[in-house]
Amino acid sequence: MELIHVKGNTYYIKNATNIGVYKIDENSVYLIDTGNDSDAGKKILKLLEQENLKVMGIINTHSNADHVGGNKVIQDRTGCQILGYGIEKSITEYPLLEPSFLYGGYPFKELKNKFLYAKPSIVKDIDSNLPKGLEYFFLRGHFFDMIGIKTDDNVYFLGDSLFSEETITKYHVSFLYDVREFLNTLDYLNTLEGIYIPSHVEMTTDITSLIEKNRKNVEEVLEVIYHYCQESTMEEIMKRVFEHYGLVMNISQYVLIGSTIKSYLSYLYEENRITYEFIDNRMIWKRV
Repeated sequence: MELIHVKGNTYYIKNATNIGVYKIDENSVYLIDTGNDSDAGKKILKLLEQENLKVMGIINTHSNADHVGGNKVIQDRTGCQILGYGIEKSITEYPLLEPSFLYGGYPFKELKNKFLYAKPSIVKDIDSNLPKGLEYFFLRGHFFDMIGIKTDDNVYFLGDSLFSEETITKYHVSFLYDVREFLNTLDYLNTLEGIYIPSHVEMTTDITSLIEKNRKNVEEVLEVIYHYCQESTMEEIMKRVFEHYGLVMNISQYVLIGSTIKSYLSYLYEENRITYEFIDNRMIWKRV
């Protein structure tokens, strides 16, 4: 890990999940997300200690395990406060909700892995505790109440509101909770001007082309799923989507992509492009 100066009081730690760092004074910082597990949290603390910096608080953009995984070890060792918003705050406090939501029932042991099930931490509401120099804004779509953070250096930490070109090319179907809100968020991102640090993309001053790649990817996946709504169950549609993109099923892909395909089906249904009926006790999706 390396602490990279962006501008003014704003820094970040380049990582599998980029970690925002904002100085509230000469020796104290707030973090934006904490990586995917306690090891990431320990490495963050070690790096900051080398720079004589103490963690006073953490802001989580959302509650996915790869963004809150270091919360507990950092909070236990520093006593820092953790800030979150809405449903994301609740899931961070009660992380069993994430694999339960993705699976649609009680998650069996293989689903309780560090990528889907973080350790719980104590979270305060962001509205009454956000330090001076920082503001939050909504980036809904990828997850329930995801937020971004803007520093007074005009640096935007964008959470998972944009998927990298490499991720789109490799996986095609990236996790989304609400397709309509994700598209609305892409529209919103086009209005911002500054320095951008998405969680899984290189820092940049221009996100225009990446926004368009994300939009086109969603539109493509919508059409692929629509094509396979030929009096098919959700499981049949998922199998065909995996085969279409040459993906290989495993338990994490099953719950993440399965949940995402359901969200695409909801969007298509609300757009009156598909409908459903029950035949032989099976839920069948078909085109209108």
